[in-house]
Amino acid sequence: MALSADHLRSSPAFCEALRVYAGALQGEYDGNPRLARLLSSHQRWLLSQCAFALHIEHDPDVPGSGLTASRLRDMITASNAASRNTVLNFLDQLLSYRFIRLADEATRRPRRFEATDVTQAAMMRWTLANLATLDRVDGGSRAETLAERPELFKLIQPQAARRSFAHDGWREPPPRVAMFLWTEAGGLVMDELVRRIEATDPAAQRYDVGRVDARAMAEHFMMSRTHLQRLLRRAVEAGGLQWQDEGKKTHLWFMADLLDEYCGWQAIKFSIIDEAFDHALRLVAPAETRDAPVQLLAKADG
Repeated sequence: MALSADHLRSSPAFCEALRVYAGALQGEYDGNPRLARLLSSHQRWLLSQCAFALHIEHDPDVPGSGLTASRLRDMITASNAASRNTVLNFLDQLLSYRFIRLADEATRRPRRFEATDVTQAAMMRWTLANLATLDRVDGGSRAETLAERPELFKLIQPQAARRSFAHDGWREPPPRVAMFLWTEAGGLVMDELVRRIEATDPAAQRYDVGRVDARAMAEHFMMSRTHLQRLLRRAVEAGGLQWQDEGKKTHLWFMADLLDEYCGWQAIKFSIIDEAFDHALRLVAPAETRDAPVQLLAKADG
């Protein structure tokens, strides 16, 4: 049975697992900064996940299906997650960086795009990292199962993306979390701060995240130092962070209530991914027909 958001939020193991997950995301950034930045703000996360879901859902027998500018635009703007121009600029950026490519002849309309190999591999790694995080909470084997049965990925990702996007609580983060996640590279900063929390304690009011070198951090995440300093100042003013040395502003506390808000918000997404994983297993191999996963997958895709 999938873990609920309430169960995840109340589990001390979940906060610990999120710290490891944040470290894994940092590793993805270090391996391919340009690609990782596509998930570094919540708006880009929504755009990326929805675009990839449309790509996977392409049916050659259905005209106009798959990832097209109009389909992604309609999907995103229906919930005011981004403007029409933002969607179009996002697709242009993906195309110029070769994270997507034209799937048909350039003159064919509507233009359909498909994810390139590097993008598909990165999205699979992201899904595995999310499943591994859930495994750390309950000792499960979701990530191992997906690695052994990669066909599940095409069932998990579109459902997780669509259900996450449709969930108001995930689409609109709590204000202090949104302060980071709605800004350019703000998600990378949040991941870095969460990664630095050495251990969580239900009785703690704040956590030491050590020295913050604004110049080095901004350079590493390819953001302006001014932008980073403004972000940290706003978080301090909102009570989410606190300077240990108010005069020098070099060492930070991460407040426990902000961590609780962040864990609660992340719990929504992780519970949805767990439900998508369970659903995929049921589609591909129900108990009475576990010897025919390929045929069932074809039926599910059709």
